[in-house]
Amino acid sequence: MTPTAATATAAGPRAARTPAGQAKDKILATAFRLFYAHGLRAAGIDTIIAESGVAKATFYKYFPAKDDLILAYLEQVDGVWTGQLHAAAEAAGPDPAAQLVGLFDALSTACRRDGYRGCAFINAAAESATGTRVHERTVAHKQDILAWIRDLADRAGAPDPDGLARSLTLLLDGGLASGVLDADPAAAAAARTTAGQLVAAALSPSSAP
Repeated sequence: MTPTAATATAAGPRAARTPAGQAKDKILATAFRLFYAHGLRAAGIDTIIAESGVAKATFYKYFPAKDDLILAYLEQVDGVWTGQLHAAAEAAGPDPAAQLVGLFDALSTACRRDGYRGCAFINAAAESATGTRVHERTVAHKQDILAWIRDLADRAGAPDPDGLARSLTLLLDGGLASGVLDADPAAAAAARTTAGQLVAAALSPSSAP
């Protein structure tokens, strides 16, 4: 998953003080940018407060702990990335089989974006301990994506929708990681091609039990 607004920027001078009514939105926007560009732990609370231009008391009024802010950030990322996946699937037409392949167009768009640093949820999982609220939120996101793809596979008539969904989500996560490691937009196109092959094989008559 990848945030639309995430771009790595150098820290600038202290921002002008933000009006109270806009403070929460400004904090979230700043955290969105810094967390994605630099990581959850590297982006400190003091930096977020300084760049968002809010008073420390105002920050803690909305986010008593850093994890509260991280969870709000992940909620925003979830909305962005899930929306992009659904939009790409729907753009492929009403056929669920075509949607299973078409959703990979969101991967292609994400990997070409300036400042792309991979899946924010995979990155968050790598920085959080198992059993914490942050880690549980990353798992919930991945489970939601898996369940949605599994439903598409079932509606497409796949004999083993669970197996197809698992294969496609592994391919999707691999494509998100490859987009960072390889810095090659062709990786996303290859993932889409492979998804088409997986779907075709899963729906072929010979694949039925």
